[in-house]
Amino acid sequence: MYGNLLRDIREGMNVYDRDQHKIGTVEWVKFGDDDPSTPEVEATTSSEPPRRDSLIDNIAEAFSPDEIPEPLRQKLLQQGFVRLDTSGLFASDRYILPDQILGVTDDKVTLNVTKDELVKR
Repeated sequence: MYGNLLRDIREGMNVYDRDQHKIGTVEWVKFGDDDPSTPEVEATTSSEPPRRDSLIDNIAEAFSPDEIPEPLRQKLLQQGFVRLDTSGLFASDRYILPDQILGVTDDKVTLNVTKDELVKR
């Protein structure tokens, strides 16, 4: 179910929190995989994915230099995620899990959480 939502999201879409405040734009999308150690993990939808040669390098760069605990990192890889480029001078980029997405329209991603409830990058 959530994978279908991720497939409707593209780079540059505006992202709004549950209170309809614009909190940033989609930087890129990573589709989930039941076993993230397998080579079948899908690449990002971004036209400018991380610039590494192998899939493992791409995944490592996606989280670098992030300090995400391993259990959460595995959840992100298994379920997929959206990397959010947040607005503001001192704002940290965030990761959106599929179950935090309320809906997707042609140009907008709406979340069922606030920006502060998202995983910080």
